[in-house]
Amino acid sequence: MTEIEKIEYTKSFIDKLANGINPLDNMPVPGDDLLNNVRISRCMFYVSDILRQVIENGGVKQQKKTKKAPFEITPEQLEKFEYSDTPLSLSEIAARLKALIDPENMQSLSYNDFANWLIDVGMLKEVENSEGKKKKFPAEVGESLGISTETRQGMYGEYTVVVYSREAQQFVIDNLSSVIALKQNRKDSQK
Repeated sequence: MTEIEKIEYTKSFIDKLANGINPLDNMPVPGDDLLNNVRISRCMFYVSDILRQVIENGGVKQQKKTKKAPFEITPEQLEKFEYSDTPLSLSEIAARLKALIDPENMQSLSYNDFANWLIDVGMLKEVENSEGKKKKFPAEVGESLGISTETRQGMYGEYTVVVYSREAQQFVIDNLSSVIALKQNRKDSQK
């Protein structure tokens, strides 16, 4: 039996156990058996998925990922950024930037990277809600630039999202180097 065949065989046992089946006789495990505990079953599915990845990778454990380079974008790449006449959220702006770089080898900018910078420059403010959670909203100067809120319908009901007009999108992109610098400064201060 090859190494891959051994892993596949083991995975078949784990799959049966995860589904509440005794792999030795293919009979269902009694309902009160430890294997029918949801947490145990989830762990079995997790192990099964890892074995699937090993099988797909030719029987070799995946190598540790190499450290990604800091976010960097060329003027040519930035020219391809797609501004929208429909207001975008910071997450949508970050996703459009990520599409312009090689995210496998380079860190991308996140919602928080942009939000932290916008708070620092006074375009956003944090307001604590009745539950004690901090929410971000446009500051007065941000509103004058085209940062606003809109209500959207999500999986769990209505929610408020901060959105950026085309002019506000341009402002964020024009100040990308400042966003990157703040991200680096925060990272350096955490060391």
